[in-house]
Amino acid sequence: MTRNPVTVTVAYQVIPGRETEFHSWGWAVLRARAREQGFLGGGVLVDGEAEWHVVYRFDSEISALAWENSATWAQWAARVEGLARETGRRSVQGSRVWFDSQTDLPATVPPPAPPPVPPRPPDKWKLWFVNMSAVFPPVLIFNLTILPFLGGVNPLIRTLLLCLAVTALVTWILMPRLQRFFKKWLYPPLQALRGRHKRRTA
Repeated sequence: MTRNPVTVTVAYQVIPGRETEFHSWGWAVLRARAREQGFLGGGVLVDGEAEWHVVYRFDSEISALAWENSATWAQWAARVEGLARETGRRSVQGSRVWFDSQTDLPATVPPPAPPPVPPRPPDKWKLWFVNMSAVFPPVLIFNLTILPFLGGVNPLIRTLLLCLAVTALVTWILMPRLQRFFKKWLYPPLQALRGRHKRRTA
């Protein structure tokens, strides 16, 4: 163990649509770390569509390990389970390994400026369009291919089979793909937030 500063970066794959919540979580964790002995600074960075990094620095490996083994960090780690999945971790000793004097981590943790604003829900007509795009194809296919063979079946049972088949296709197959395809159209404020993060990182 040495007294060399230790810089740790933790990579996360953020669940689509939860970026703003993860951003707030990352800065809240850094504020909690700022109260720990030996903490030197940190930041929350974004790289790509959903690759995020929480970077923090302690004055020694001992201080970094004390934080990572603390009950406080265990509580914060539990809170991120519904927002993102940790995909990598890297720890490097030395004050000039990653950052030069112009990009060195600050001595104190600044809050994000301006604070992140959760994106407003999409317009109802956009949600209607996406829902119709997901529901209409399976209903049409079911009526053309399956219903002609169920003419003698009780209408209640026939309708139930239609609903079960359509909702299953929409829930597990069509809607997730349509949400990813129309994500930028449905949530333009969130795309602007990502753009600001990318420019700040650059």
